[in-house]
Amino acid sequence: MKGIKKNLTEEYLYLDFSHQIEGCIFPLHTSVTLFLLSYCDCKIFKVCLVLTGESADTSLLKNVLSQHVEIQIISRQELPLIVQNCCLPAVVESPDSFCRAGLAVVLRHIVQRAYDAEPSKKGILELLGFKKTCLKACAEVSQWTRLCELTIPLSIENFLKESCDQHPAIPTEILQLEKKLSEPVRVHNDDKLRRQKLKQQKAAGAGPTLAQEKLKSQAHMQETSEDQDPSSQSLELQVAFSKLTVQEHPAAPNREPAHIRRAGACALPPLEHVFAEGLYFTLADLVLLPCIHHFLVVICKKLSKRLVEFPLLAAWYQRVQEVPGVKTAASRCGIQFLHLPELPTTSIEQHPKFSEAAGAEEHSDPSFIGGPRPTMTKLMEKGIEVMFSPHPCPAWTLDWNRLPAAVSPKEDTMNRTFIFRQRTSTQHKTSERPTQPYVRRWRGWSATPKEVKQGKMSSDRALRKQQQLNNLVYVVTHQARPGDRIVDFCSGGGHVGIVLAHMLPSCQVTLIENKELSLIRAKKRSDELGLSNIWFIQANMEYFTGMFNIGVALHACGVATDMVIEHCIKTRASFVTCPCCYGFVQNTSKFSFPKSEQFKKTLSYKEHMILCRFADQTAVQLPPQRRLIGKQCMCLVDLDRARAAEERGYSVQVISMEPESCSPKNNMIVGVPI
Repeated sequence: MKGIKKNLTEEYLYLDFSHQIEGCIFPLHTSVTLFLLSYCDCKIFKVCLVLTGESADTSLLKNVLSQHVEIQIISRQELPLIVQNCCLPAVVESPDSFCRAGLAVVLRHIVQRAYDAEPSKKGILELLGFKKTCLKACAEVSQWTRLCELTIPLSIENFLKESCDQHPAIPTEILQLEKKLSEPVRVHNDDKLRRQKLKQQKAAGAGPTLAQEKLKSQAHMQETSEDQDPSSQSLELQVAFSKLTVQEHPAAPNREPAHIRRAGACALPPLEHVFAEGLYFTLADLVLLPCIHHFLVVICKKLSKRLVEFPLLAAWYQRVQEVPGVKTAASRCGIQFLHLPELPTTSIEQHPKFSEAAGAEEHSDPSFIGGPRPTMTKLMEKGIEVMFSPHPCPAWTLDWNRLPAAVSPKEDTMNRTFIFRQRTSTQHKTSERPTQPYVRRWRGWSATPKEVKQGKMSSDRALRKQQQLNNLVYVVTHQARPGDRIVDFCSGGGHVGIVLAHMLPSCQVTLIENKELSLIRAKKRSDELGLSNIWFIQANMEYFTGMFNIGVALHACGVATDMVIEHCIKTRASFVTCPCCYGFVQNTSKFSFPKSEQFKKTLSYKEHMILCRFADQTAVQLPPQRRLIGKQCMCLVDLDRARAAEERGYSVQVISMEPESCSPKNNMIVGVPI
């Protein structure tokens, strides 16, 4: 077929299947994945439904499965070993050493592969949104990814299970989504679009409402063939569904009138949601559509009076149906869309922001004094002081010269371009470029002009990376036993995991990383070494469910370090972590700080945040006294982590790496279960 790329690797897609109710496949993650496959018309995956129970009834599956996708039904025991260690959905490349797991990662991969197979379908790739970032951030960091990937599918599953009751409770997550749709849209060219909308409103005398534009868009879409390729409609959809109809006038001048240009930001009208993420149709809409459809089916059947509570959600549901290809995909998957009545769209009562609860504590502490010194003094009064455990072997080092080249971090061919040109105020008015570049700081280090290149790591940075690895590898190799399973969390390009797999051939090493390109680089180095005891899993770490003996993480940013430690504690595995980006540490849905009972009795959340912010001030460019305070704050934050692990049955040490110059973030937290 014309446009199809050759040598596409054969991949297997594994989906959970527990049961089905009225045309809905459970879990909803499976329904969503099958719906995306149908929408993309993607046939390059070998799809396997994995039975979650022996009694699962598959007799009616043909009514809700897309007929154009060949599906095999297997048991969990038939899964490849690497997939047995992950949550589904999962995609595996032959020969079963590279796995992608978790809904967002798998769906983004399906979109990319569908485009790779047929590049003429550019509309498919546009599902990934601006700069391909749709649902890219992990659920622990992004509230939006968490809402789409986890909480809405799970809450609606529970809602459907409880729908046998006369009055099932409306999931809180649905209310959050309704509120999300009422918020102003933020896009990269926000100011320009809002000025266009202001110009449109001035010309019309009053701004058109979304309901009025909806009628116009529906009339336009009726003229569009449903079976037409979605990629050919991307520009038309932007015009049809966007309220900024000024785009329809090709004679519009390049420069806005003076009164529009002079309008202040507060005078510009906000942009309203057309789709889930804003103005354009993205992967998030396809994730939410099957979930919201089944929710609305129950609402219309049993709670029809409450439909008026979701005018924006209902309008979004109707609007998404008009996107070319959506109705075809739905019919293939046995989804029969509802025809909802037109609901009045009134101004939504402002709900308190979710962040206000977290900030309430900060304003309720009248005795709070800013700065790190009062906080450290407060800890000292309770007997908590900066204290490091001695390094077990500060002079130990790997013989890097005798190791294969691919083991060394020098072989990491990550694209590194550190120098950017500084944009001055003069540059806004002229086309002149500044003559002196500025240097971008990366994890506390500045790149010199010699390091500014694309390709292999510079010799100076490679030396520092080797020194970091010496510390972690020493601890891990002296803990590991033959047959142990070692997991390199937040592995990046595999600096730690590849060295461990080479040094410990009798151990199984697994690299877990959310960024695909980093893992691809790591696998390339592993293939050069011929390693057979290493797995690569692209997933958020919470989707890794396998048992292991040692967890390791080098420079896991912010709460990622806490996630690694928590994962190890739940598995009763040892951990060796080197934290990073202390300034990103904050309360999440899973963690609250301080963590240990000892620190909780002494510090408030705000005081702990002060320590975290100053712990990031250890860069070599800073004055020595300031770096010293930063190092002390690092130690105290890590001591809190260590005490929390000790309260759960671990022996924990906080050790400073040798030499300390190997990294501004040079602490190691080493924990062993008692």
